[in-house]
Amino acid sequence: MINPGSSRQRFLVVHDYGMGGLWWWVQATSAREIVERIAEVEVVTDADSWERAAAWNLPEVDLDAPDLPPGLGELRQQRDQQRRQPGFGALVGRSLVHLRCESQDEPDVICYWEVSADGRRLREVEIRGDSPGVRYTPDDWVFNTPVVDLYDPQAAAWEIDPEEFEAQWRCAGLNDDLAFGME
Repeated sequence: MINPGSSRQRFLVVHDYGMGGLWWWVQATSAREIVERIAEVEVVTDADSWERAAAWNLPEVDLDAPDLPPGLGELRQQRDQQRRQPGFGALVGRSLVHLRCESQDEPDVICYWEVSADGRRLREVEIRGDSPGVRYTPDDWVFNTPVVDLYDPQAAAWEIDPEEFEAQWRCAGLNDDLAFGME
């Protein structure tokens, strides 16, 4: 629980790892403090999520605690390591960021992303091998969780000019079943 008179607040925090997520209640002075100190998390603010989470019996921790629950502690260590690298936080605070990222899982896939200040995709061009690129917008995604942690110094290395993104966007085809050879 939060100490009376403290400037600390309770925040709902999630680490979405693609097929699920880890959730915690975290006490901190601000949402920004959480994302500055914990890698790959999102502070959830919508009332419906808060209401659902209230029934989940989530761990509640103070951000300054020396030991954090499994998952959260490792993400804090990851952020501590990132903080020492060039480019840490270089993309934070911008309303739009344009990135070029090669897939770790599929070496012949390159993604061009236009992301918002919270790391969510606004537009994407995906290029597979020698195929023409395919355009995507939020209407194409069932979920639009953040795809990039803008504090991550690696993300700063992916940054491209908006003009490069726009050139890829203009050349790409629409997202439809024919783009992937399905009929």
